[in-house]
Amino acid sequence: MGLLRGVARTAAIAGTATAVSNRVSRRQAGRWQKQADQEEANAYYDQSQQQQQNPPQQQQQYAPPPQQVYVAAPVPAPEAGDDMQAKLDALKQLGELKTQGVLTDQEFQQQKAKILGS
Repeated sequence: MGLLRGVARTAAIAGTATAVSNRVSRRQAGRWQKQADQEEANAYYDQSQQQQQNPPQQQQQYAPPPQQVYVAAPVPAPEAGDDMQAKLDALKQLGELKTQGVLTDQEFQQQKAKILGS
């Protein structure tokens, strides 16, 4: 019976100590949060006071540079005397231009028709 009483007493003391420790931790965390909030509010107030005393100077607005427009040169159709390899090379070059975004799908189809139609 003495052992059981000792274990119960130890458990009660440990539980009380844990509860007190948790409450102290929560209270301290609340204080720190309040302090951080106050510091943030003070910094915001100081910043707004500086802006009122020293308003930012107007900066000149510059127009953005014009966008460059790339115009793809048409891929020359192979001449009648060329063989199939020349057509394949031209189609490969055409495909690379399309992959790079230089040619639209419509331009690609038009140039491909020229190459294959000859």
